[in-house]
Amino acid sequence: MSLSSTAIPVRGWSFWWKPALFLLVACVGLYYVKWSPYYLKAFVAADNHSIGASIINDQQSDPLIAALAYAKVYFLAIWKAAVLAVILGSLLQVLIPRDWLLRLFGRAGFASTLRGGLFALPGMMCSCCAAPVAAGMRRQNVSVGAALAFWIGNPVLNPATLVFMGFVLGWGFTALRLVAGIVLVFGVSMVAQRIAGPENLPEAAVEAVVEARETDTQPFLSRWGRTIWQLFWSTIPIYILAVLVLGAVRVWVFPHIDGAMANSLLWLVPLAIIGTLFVIPTAAEIPIVQTMMTLGMGTAPAVALLMTLPSISLPSLLMLRKDFNTRVLVSVALMTMGVGVISGLIGAALL
Repeated sequence: MSLSSTAIPVRGWSFWWKPALFLLVACVGLYYVKWSPYYLKAFVAADNHSIGASIINDQQSDPLIAALAYAKVYFLAIWKAAVLAVILGSLLQVLIPRDWLLRLFGRAGFASTLRGGLFALPGMMCSCCAAPVAAGMRRQNVSVGAALAFWIGNPVLNPATLVFMGFVLGWGFTALRLVAGIVLVFGVSMVAQRIAGPENLPEAAVEAVVEARETDTQPFLSRWGRTIWQLFWSTIPIYILAVLVLGAVRVWVFPHIDGAMANSLLWLVPLAIIGTLFVIPTAAEIPIVQTMMTLGMGTAPAVALLMTLPSISLPSLLMLRKDFNTRVLVSVALMTMGVGVISGLIGAALL
């Protein structure tokens, strides 16, 4: 019995209110947290050629003070998006029929991965805020490729960030970020899908139809309460701890910038590694790179940071540790570093 041959029963309002509620929560939440603020920020970027100060520009020397200072600035910037992400990641599991998700994102192929990346575009979230939703997708047996494309696509293909980048850093940087971002989101996700191995999706999807009918008999609030608690407990505490740790180690990992870092290959690889592991809010890579280039950083390491800083981070990798196997997450991190290095070399030659 295949997924395509499974009959879809006729469903009334008692069924359709759940997907409708999810769509309403997503649209209202994203408008309040992302769409409206970013629309206004685009005019600020166009007028001032800046979207604010660098989040790592406080030049702390004490690790403990640096950890607390960075955590305060970071969480004040992202807490609304983080709350929305946990809500959406949990509602995805209890409001969207599991067979719908598997029909859209379940098969381990390029079509599902492409849909996962396109599904990310309205979200515009940072990697850590996208992680709970990606976790929710994986807990519904969505394919590795589709979940990864959604997770990485949120920060890398963020339309608002691309607009900000054009006004602040120039449209050449935006074009390179877009092309390299497409390669990063879909190429890395497809390779990671192969590393993860095949999945028996049609059978799982057919079983999901039956399972969905059974779970629907349970009260909605009790199912949602249990799901949101499980998602929160498996992602948020390790997230907070990792942000504090990275806030402390930034004292050592972000070096003093001077003219010697112009286009040095000596700095390209280390900064690609740092950018992959460090955590920032949405679009914060733009003022970071703008400030560092003003101080003397060259195009190659700047492009490497533009690609790696938003893509993934150590906290987001840890948040997804239970939903992807370790080999997949390590491979994604290494490939992200590689894309950052290659993009830096291309940027140095073209920009």
